[in-house]
Amino acid sequence: MSVFKKLFKQTFIYGLATVLPRILSVFLLMLYVKVLLPGEYGIYSTVMAFLITGNVLLSYGMETAFFRFVTKDTSQQKIVQSTTLTSLTVSTLVFLGITLLFRENIAVVADFKTEYVTYGLIILALDALVVLPFVWFRVNEKPMKFAFIKILNVIINLVFNLFFFLILPKLAEGSSYWNSFWFPENKVIYIFIANLIASAITLLILLPLYVKIGFGFSRTIWKEMMKYAIPVLIAGIAFSINEAFDRILLKYLLPENVAEVQVGLYSACYKLGMFMTIFVMAFRLGIEPFFFNHSSNKNAKLTYATITKYFTLFGCLILLVVVIYIDIFKRILIPNSQYWEALKIVPLILLANLFLGIYHNLSVWYKVTDRTKYGAYISVFAAMVTLVLNYLLIPYIGYMGSAIATLAAYGSMMVLSYLYGRKYYDVPYEVKKISSYLLLAIGFSAISFYVFNGNIWIGTALLVMFAGIMFYYEKNEFLKILKK
Repeated sequence: MSVFKKLFKQTFIYGLATVLPRILSVFLLMLYVKVLLPGEYGIYSTVMAFLITGNVLLSYGMETAFFRFVTKDTSQQKIVQSTTLTSLTVSTLVFLGITLLFRENIAVVADFKTEYVTYGLIILALDALVVLPFVWFRVNEKPMKFAFIKILNVIINLVFNLFFFLILPKLAEGSSYWNSFWFPENKVIYIFIANLIASAITLLILLPLYVKIGFGFSRTIWKEMMKYAIPVLIAGIAFSINEAFDRILLKYLLPENVAEVQVGLYSACYKLGMFMTIFVMAFRLGIEPFFFNHSSNKNAKLTYATITKYFTLFGCLILLVVVIYIDIFKRILIPNSQYWEALKIVPLILLANLFLGIYHNLSVWYKVTDRTKYGAYISVFAAMVTLVLNYLLIPYIGYMGSAIATLAAYGSMMVLSYLYGRKYYDVPYEVKKISSYLLLAIGFSAISFYVFNGNIWIGTALLVMFAGIMFYYEKNEFLKILKK
């Protein structure tokens, strides 16, 4: 099997692990916008934004370090695995114990109910404890097990959400017993309870891997791994700022009487960018081990260049499809029209996530050359862009400022990674061709969305035109890849 076919196969399976949970999460979005007011959805979204940063802190770069050290020296795989497992387990339990002691103080500072903070901290710990098992599946090329457990987690979460929001209220109407479990004035709490149950069951399923890997610790290896991981952690924190801090800043920079509603509107419409996010996440899960495993091949750079070009092409198609048919998607995914006023952020969020996906492809240079500190530099710069633009724009244009900041941050990451990569690991990317496709897709999207107000017929014609141009210029090379 050629490297391309193997990559596409693994990406497809990892894609299922990403796509199916996201599809199931679509039902959650449809449920939430029906049962929650925008302000309530805003509370949930802000808490989850904090959890994104928390997840990065609790894994502290060990996921990427594990990939590197397991593949770097096969004779030390066992001790690398046990050292990583011990490090993550101990740090997570210490974190949980300390933060639970001070949960009331945290709640006051963050301006959340204490119960939200408590559930959030436990969810963070449970998720941190399954980081290594999921990485172990990836490094050992067991995508089916990875996919099954990931999908099961979301199914459990979905089932309990459906129970809490659709079944429990009906049970409460006819029973004083069930009524004692139903709190209509605090619906948000049920989302956290469902998340906690799903995370706990996932950990129970993965506990046998703890036995298989075993606990052990090498101080020497741990120091080497941490040296590699710290820049990844810094980059991860910066990345979490780019990904989630817009909700947090909207909460604290907008007037209190509108902040949570604005966060809710923004977060719901942001979800329409999930089509690009799914594509980027699935591709990243497949491409990261591929980068490391094929870095020593003589044609590695040419392979990386080809992959990046076709990633961009498919990303452009997704951008066009979602923007052109957004009126259809909004009625299906966000049936509550109260949320539609924020739809204008969708083209910007889609494009931002496409830039992010291209960045992940370009980032191969610092991962395979052990220059992870540059990934940290780039992400920190983008985080500064995010913070500064949000701070400057939110008071004047609200959530549109957050969308613009997201686009600027991910765009800067893409450009900086390419420029640094040319110096340290020059990959022969077809820059002119990739840029042409990007500009054409952006132009067609803008014409459809802003000039013709989402006219489906004109948009479809533009989509067909783009696909025709792409097929004309790429058909021969694409057919060659399929025949390998």
